[in-house]
Amino acid sequence: MKKRGIEDLDLVMVDPWCAGYHTNADAPSRRLAKPLIFCRTESDCPMENGYARPVEGIHVLVDMQNMVVIEFDDRKLVPLPPADPLRNYTAGETRGGVDRSDVKPLQIIQTEGPSFRINGNFIAWQKWNFRIGFTPREGLVIYSVAYIDGSRGRRPVAHRLSFVEMVVPYGDPNDPHYRKNTFDAGEDGLGKNAHSLKKGCDCLGYIKYFDAHFTNFTGGVETIENCVCLHEEDHGILWKHQDWRTGLAEVRRSRRLTVSFICTVANYEYGFFWHFYQDGKIEAEVKLTGILSLGALQPGETRKYGTTIAPGLYAPVHQHFFVARMDMAVDCKPGEAFNQVVEVNLKVEEPGKNNVHNNAFYAEEELLRSELQAMRDCNPLTARHWIVRNTRNINRTGQLTGFKLVPGSNCLPLAGSEAKFLRRAAFLKHNLWVTPYAHDEMYPGGEFPNQNPRVGEGLATWVKQNRSLEEADVVLWYVFGVIHIPRLEDWPVMPVDRIGFMLMIYTHPNNIHSLHHLIASS
Repeated sequence: MKKRGIEDLDLVMVDPWCAGYHTNADAPSRRLAKPLIFCRTESDCPMENGYARPVEGIHVLVDMQNMVVIEFDDRKLVPLPPADPLRNYTAGETRGGVDRSDVKPLQIIQTEGPSFRINGNFIAWQKWNFRIGFTPREGLVIYSVAYIDGSRGRRPVAHRLSFVEMVVPYGDPNDPHYRKNTFDAGEDGLGKNAHSLKKGCDCLGYIKYFDAHFTNFTGGVETIENCVCLHEEDHGILWKHQDWRTGLAEVRRSRRLTVSFICTVANYEYGFFWHFYQDGKIEAEVKLTGILSLGALQPGETRKYGTTIAPGLYAPVHQHFFVARMDMAVDCKPGEAFNQVVEVNLKVEEPGKNNVHNNAFYAEEELLRSELQAMRDCNPLTARHWIVRNTRNINRTGQLTGFKLVPGSNCLPLAGSEAKFLRRAAFLKHNLWVTPYAHDEMYPGGEFPNQNPRVGEGLATWVKQNRSLEEADVVLWYVFGVIHIPRLEDWPVMPVDRIGFMLMIYTHPNNIHSLHHLIASS
């Protein structure tokens, strides 16, 4: 530390990153960490951004079970980046600027209270109802999702919805960044890293908070107060039409019910949201923000695998991948397993007598009959989406009822096929996987991904059974990600980035019910 100009060791921060699995030396005979080291500038500023000064070139290996330093190697002397006056994120002039003063207060008031009803962990809102739970690994879990449809009563949609894994691979081949491919759910725990929310900032409006309770590693009970937020949001216009002949217009406002939690994993914050809409949609959304994970540079050095954002400081390129596990139950009563999955692609009609004007295109459906056939990727060129249909239930036009999964923006891993982290994260190789429900198939990287060489475990192995999906209790595993090429504007804080997907009623005319019926009461 003294070689790098650090005299006060109280300023040094150590983040214990999991070792992953790269060689047999990482075998899971003991729990290993390869920490990253940073150094703050000021001892009297508890909110200082310590990630602004990475201590580069030091290799450390720690046995986390016995709390023993196994290896310590000063491999390369890289100067500590100078203190950047713009490094901090606290309010006021400590950032090198001043706060905005031209924004008036925005009040969200529900004088008659909220429209949702709560009984324990049971939530009812508009025509939706469901239960919420919480685990240290996944965080928020949504159970028993159903829609109340007039005379048809309670119509199930899903048994269980949650985010079961998250992987963040970095694209810099240099040490230590090539080892950054954390499984933030399986290795660290999204729920374990959740934190208490603050009314008026994390959430606005009439808020109902839920505490999270789970066992910690010593067997005791840990409680995070105000961990899950439930509230209603105005979401702009749901539907509008003006009759140009009469000048008469009709418009409906859109309101949604949002259930969410936020976790901090080292330098990054992740907000996980489930939005329920009045037109029968369910939206899953992840918001990414926080602080970039950085590297130090030699004087005059640049790095092609990242962005120089301050003197001696760069941010590596990386990706964030999330896995949503959706155990579906579309129109299935308890004990029934009558769902199947269909892929839909738009096709351009061949020129000829059916397309004399060369303008024709149509939607083509393909039943995904087995697990290996259901390893699928997004394709925006064909507006590809997937429908979970009930094989026994039809609407009044004679079509099978269903919910469709509509992808948002997405990507696949940019690493080479032989990248070490893909051995543990083979589930990232496709955007969609479908399996029949099995009680011991909960996590795509297997039950214990820490330092796991991944032999015979995880989603990519389970699907080799090639089980039938033609009529089953189907589980959708949707993998979605974002590529982060850091910008200068991402320093010192990274503004929120949003990714997600939609579950929507599959609406041929009057499929489950007409959209007019859905929105008329809004």
